Amino acid sequence: MINNLRSLLVLHEGRRNKIYPDSEGYDTIGIGHLLDVHKGGGLPRPIALELERRGIDIYSGGAMPEDLIDDLFDLDLHYHERMLLQFQPWIDQLDEVRRAVMLDMTFNLGPEPFDNDGFKDWPVFLRQVREGRYVDAARNMLSTLWAKQVKTRARRLARMMETGSWPES
Repeated sequence: MINNLRSLLVLHEGRRNKIYPDSEGYDTIGIGHLLDVHKGGGLPRPIALELERRGIDIYSGGAMPEDLIDDLFDLDLHYHERMLLQFQPWIDQLDEVRRAVMLDMTFNLGPEPFDNDGFKDWPVFLRQVREGRYVDAARNMLSTLWAKQVKTRARRLARMMETGSWPES
């Protein structure tokens, strides 16, 4: 049984030690870490420096060591959680499973649907979650372009939102 956010994200994002194209064709590594600088990606300085210190060039086909994949994932997870809570602090009051759904979505989509700037925001969905209308929120999730793009991930997260339970796999 999947029982934590890290396991859920590894299931959804995969784990790769070499650069690969994500579903949109952008260079990615590790556990869904975007490298494409034109899309806001890149390596955090501490990770880049450690790769350099070890003489590893991931851009020339070198493999990122497992410990650095974990370090990069920790940085990514902390960043996305900070961004989500900056814009929607009430999410911290959700139960563990629904908070994991919101963090998984932020990890995948970035903060844009949740940042209240009026551009591509999901205000109805956020209101449904905030009000505890989880069945409506799950239905709303499945009606989006995002759900069509990520298919199984969206269905799994919608079930989690609706039930408040971790999935079996």
